Amino acid sequence: MDLWREFATRLEDSVRGFVVPDSPWLLTGIVAAAVIVMVPFIWRHLRQIVTVVHELGHAVVGVACGRSFTGFVVNSDMSGHTLTTGKSRGIGLILTMYAGYPMPAIVGGAILFAALSGRAGLVLVIAFVLMVVALIRSKSGYTVVILLLLLVGTGWVWWTNDPELSATVVSAVGIILLVGAWRQFGSVVMSGGRQSDPAQLARITPLPTFFWNLLMLVPIGLASWWAAGELIPVIQGVVS
Repeated sequence: MDLWREFATRLEDSVRGFVVPDSPWLLTGIVAAAVIVMVPFIWRHLRQIVTVVHELGHAVVGVACGRSFTGFVVNSDMSGHTLTTGKSRGIGLILTMYAGYPMPAIVGGAILFAALSGRAGLVLVIAFVLMVVALIRSKSGYTVVILLLLLVGTGWVWWTNDPELSATVVSAVGIILLVGAWRQFGSVVMSGGRQSDPAQLARITPLPTFFWNLLMLVPIGLASWWAAGELIPVIQGVVS
């Protein structure tokens, strides 16, 4: 009973939010995240976070468009695929396929804003629920392992109920997603693979791959610009 009461209290705290403390650790975590994403060895491991959000983007938008979410896979080479069933043509399929590459930047900017606004706990709860759904739909052992690791980490940070730790971790993940979105998108533009999302969109629409690359670039750029605007006051507050 005490455990359930404690769980309910933490959940209530997450929904209510908290005042983000003025702490150098917050800025340190943000800067560290931006730096380590550029380190090849570390990036090879962290990029799975970007892939998970990319694939969840396909799943969430697909469900929102009336499609059924039936499978979720991430691979060790940063690739992955989400299985949704529904109409083989139409705006629902187009939006589902389009959502992947912009989603890490959009989510990164959104959770960075949420963390700086005292809503890091709520972000952790939502992320946990989405990953549980993805775990149920997992189609490979590697996917299960990755999601379990992310669930354990997310659950632990949330259970500590530490405003400073939660804000720092969620902000850092936001930066990883923002920078990672650029790296992931740049990779697909440079490789020009026929199985990439832009190439597949070009095959099912009259619009060329270049157009879809440009259309994906817009939300990534806007999310990055918005995040930069949110970070400037934080940096000024810490260094002043």
